[in-house]
Amino acid sequence: MNVLAAKCPTEEESLRRTRYGCHVGRCYASRECARATGGRVASLLVHIVIMGCGRVGSRLANKLDQMGRSVTVIDQDSEAFRRLGPNFRGKTIAAIGFDRDALMQAGIEEASAFAAVSSGDNSNIIAARVARETFGVETVVARIYDPRRAEIYERLGIPTVATVAWTTGQILRRIDPSGVVEQWRDSTGTLVLAEVAFNPNWIGSPANSVIRGTGARVAFITRYGQAMLTDETTVLQEGDLLNVLCHPDDKAVLVETANTGPERQS
Repeated sequence: MNVLAAKCPTEEESLRRTRYGCHVGRCYASRECARATGGRVASLLVHIVIMGCGRVGSRLANKLDQMGRSVTVIDQDSEAFRRLGPNFRGKTIAAIGFDRDALMQAGIEEASAFAAVSSGDNSNIIAARVARETFGVETVVARIYDPRRAEIYERLGIPTVATVAWTTGQILRRIDPSGVVEQWRDSTGTLVLAEVAFNPNWIGSPANSVIRGTGARVAFITRYGQAMLTDETTVLQEGDLLNVLCHPDDKAVLVETANTGPERQS
């Protein structure tokens, strides 16, 4: 008798369990299942653990659930699970989010991703580190309110969403559209994706000409609310938002170049 056939569910059974929100146990998303089904079950059975069932956590859980993912939500307050609504098909666990037993009950050993989005920075970071360092979860994200902490943990290899920094940047961009607004920075702090304001005199010029000589690269532009890739023929129009990749040390030169206009370029 095939050992794999004995311990793993059929592809149909695995899909049924995922579809109706059953907890992904040890065998459903395992390498054995992937081999037994030629990888088809593993591609369907994506299990994600979320710590925190506030407004962000509950919305994230519901979105993933609607996408057909297997989701388990952990929160200390069982009343918080009401935010998930009656149609949520995943699993809920009332416990401390960084407790190892609770994480194992949530299926962390088989999880492809872990999101720590509770209201506490310390709890989020502890949980994220346990998920990454103890259980080896490949994709771990933590929400951090303190932007200084966020930078530190990014350098430790834990991607963070710094709520305060993001909100400040979005408001600043609307109040004062000049200069550079960082949208993303890699975990080592050596590369930045930033939205760059440019002198209106650049309108009608190739997008790449704005950053020529700065060491930056145009990642994309946003036009009428839609992101679009650029090439050497892309010309800037009024209302375009220019998004570039650059080194942090090059931002000052980039701002100067973008603000001067083409008439001062050699």
